[in-house]
Amino acid sequence: MNNNRKVTLFIQCIIDGIYPEVGFAVVRVFEKLGIGVECPAEQTCCGQPAFNSGYRKDAKQAAEHFINVFGDAETIVCPSGSCVNMVRNHYPELLKDDRKWLPRALETAKRTFELSEYLVDVLGIDDLGASYGGRITYHDSCHLMRGIGVKEQPRKLIKKIRNAEFVEMYDSDRCCGFGGAFSVKYPEISTAILEDKIKNIISSNADVVTGCDMGCLMNIQGILSRKRLSIKTLHIAQLLAGESI
Repeated sequence: MNNNRKVTLFIQCIIDGIYPEVGFAVVRVFEKLGIGVECPAEQTCCGQPAFNSGYRKDAKQAAEHFINVFGDAETIVCPSGSCVNMVRNHYPELLKDDRKWLPRALETAKRTFELSEYLVDVLGIDDLGASYGGRITYHDSCHLMRGIGVKEQPRKLIKKIRNAEFVEMYDSDRCCGFGGAFSVKYPEISTAILEDKIKNIISSNADVVTGCDMGCLMNIQGILSRKRLSIKTLHIAQLLAGESI
């Protein structure tokens, strides 16, 4: 595919700071499709941590900065459902009383897409020619599914990965316990939720658990490592880019 399309990447903080390989995988996915990629160096956090912690003034500043940085972008794509949920649903909430910023927030929200959503719903693509010789299960992250309604799109992409066996996890839509600041404020509750998630991952007999949010996958990988389990986590972009484990 080479139709002069171009996307502007919004990279989640966790990916930028801890998992840059996921960002590179996203770029490789678009290179496969012949789609141009831009990634503004001046982008920062979307403001979700501040928003979730009650710091509305700081979150509003982050929102205004985001809108300025991505103001000229034709299409904004992010490999994180939680960040897209922030832009799409909470920016208009934050700026609802500002006649200058609210229209810009609403317009920016319309141009912002999660990666799997963009590939399947906008481009109409579910087969990127990826291959993986193993058993894959999928975790539905909360903001992705409940916030922006993305559920089937990742599954369509995973099911087209050659040589892979896709198995649905029991209670795949149950929270992993991360929730950003939640896991810090309520570690005991977070860990209990995560233990249930791990039992379901193990029961799937998968050797890889994938998802669309690195916050969840980081949380899951942490306990898998502590339990010395061989199951690995990969962001869906890494599978679609054809990365090996």
